[in-house]
Amino acid sequence: MPSPAPSATPSTSCEPHIPAQDTPRSSGTERSDAGRRDPWLLAAVLFVGYAVVSVGRYRHLGQRSWDLGIFEQVIRSYAHLQAPVADLKAPGFNILGDHFSPVTALLAPLYRVFPSPVTLLVAQAALFALSAVPVTRAAARLLGRPRGLAIGVSYGLSWGLQQAVDFDFHEICFAVPLIAFSLEALLARRHRAALLWALPLVLVKEDLGMTLAAIALVVALRARQGGSPRAARYAIGVAVLGVVAVAVTLLVVIPSFNSAGTYDYWNKVDDSGGGGPFDGLDTKLRTLGWLLIPTAGLLALRSPILLVALPTLGWRFVSSYPEYWGTDWHYSAVLMPVVTLALVDALDSARRSPRAWLRSYVHHLPAAVAAASLALTTSLPLAALTEGEIYRKPARVSAIERLLSGVPDGASVEANIAPISRLTSRCRVFWITNTRGINPDFIALDNSRKRYRDVEAYAKALHPDARYTVHGTAYGVVLLKRQTGQGE
Repeated sequence: MPSPAPSATPSTSCEPHIPAQDTPRSSGTERSDAGRRDPWLLAAVLFVGYAVVSVGRYRHLGQRSWDLGIFEQVIRSYAHLQAPVADLKAPGFNILGDHFSPVTALLAPLYRVFPSPVTLLVAQAALFALSAVPVTRAAARLLGRPRGLAIGVSYGLSWGLQQAVDFDFHEICFAVPLIAFSLEALLARRHRAALLWALPLVLVKEDLGMTLAAIALVVALRARQGGSPRAARYAIGVAVLGVVAVAVTLLVVIPSFNSAGTYDYWNKVDDSGGGGPFDGLDTKLRTLGWLLIPTAGLLALRSPILLVALPTLGWRFVSSYPEYWGTDWHYSAVLMPVVTLALVDALDSARRSPRAWLRSYVHHLPAAVAAASLALTTSLPLAALTEGEIYRKPARVSAIERLLSGVPDGASVEANIAPISRLTSRCRVFWITNTRGINPDFIALDNSRKRYRDVEAYAKALHPDARYTVHGTAYGVVLLKRQTGQGE
């Protein structure tokens, strides 16, 4: 990132020199049709990139968890007007007893037409790409078209979004554009719109009610500063609503759908036997560094919008679960619009600073964060776009798919990670070792690492009352079939 440098001829003015084309809140003549199209064109390019990476990994059988299978089971249930059951969690398990994410039902009509896990991945790519529109638009309105586009590129290539694209499917893909549109409205002083965009967050995931409350508090602060006490009062009411929604969801709604009558993730904030919030401090500090330095050049710290990130960082860092602390997976995606628009807000105010060094830093920072994102992309998931392999389906995957196609539609299958995504659109799929007394019609095992020396003996250990024999193998994936008349 370039250091701010004084101009050859020092200026005696306290105001920075801003080229005409970069003047914020530009006039109608400057807001050309091309400028208005910039955010949408960028979003279209990002959508293609995100979709190619996400679907490409699916085509390579590269799933790293069972999440894609779980969400497909849930959305498939919604698509057939049934309760959102995820048999991978447990036979007949209602997913509303795990996480409160009814927003995923919005994908049911699309899934009914295109019943495939690819539908979920493409929809996720579209939602992430859509979030670049309000971010780029807000930046262009306040900072001018060139710097706005630079901020949009930086956001679209941000490491948090790339990691989320590379992680199967998750409900937070709905939260990212909601937060981005809400904060865009906040920066435009459209307080009611900011609150309305944020309200649906309570339907995305149970913890996001606290994010709603944080957004509402920042809206209240800005409304009060802008001489709108009525809007501030409304915002305080929404903040209270967000907190109440979290309490009701965690203490009443989720336990009522959970067979154990509780919220299963309380154990992940139990720090007994660990170091509490200071456990994994080095990882947590690295995560903060990744959030604030390459994404915002530390300038986002000057904006109150950054407070919106505190609820997400809070539950992650207080947790005793190490996976929450770092930069992997999808956990940081909701922070990307917050940090980026906090940067835009800070740039807008700091460009008027009497400090020459700060004005110079502000002048160069949009290009710098865009360059940083481009440089980091060489080691992030979108780098795969430059490699021919992502556009080809390996022969290994084709052979495994042929093997699994031998499982009839509607059959019950017990499986581990690799086979799941090829079965959940047409079969009832259980997680290996968690069928709870059900003897499935088939067992599909990825045994490429030779974990199971004798797969038939392993199947016998899982289901003593049934007999399974090998039906076929392909590149380490073994398909076993229950013998007729055996078990259920």
